[in-house]
Amino acid sequence: MPASATMIGALLGLGTQMYSNALRKLPYMRHPWEHVLGMGLGVVFANQLVKWDVQLQEDLDKMLDKAKAANERRYFDEDDE
Repeated sequence: MPASATMIGALLGLGTQMYSNALRKLPYMRHPWEHVLGMGLGVVFANQLVKWDVQLQEDLDKMLDKAKAANERRYFDEDDE
């Protein structure tokens, strides 16, 4: 997964920079360092997005487990009394 997120991020950054140059009617590869910078930022963004999604899923699973345990205590433990 990290390799695909890295490639998607690099393409996102490159595409954004090329689109920006096209909108301003400049040559696509006007400043190559801007493309490298855009690709780097895209890679960081995509990888952080993947990490955030994994963390969000873990937090959601914990919250659902807590809610399930609370519901079981509320409804099933009352019968014992």
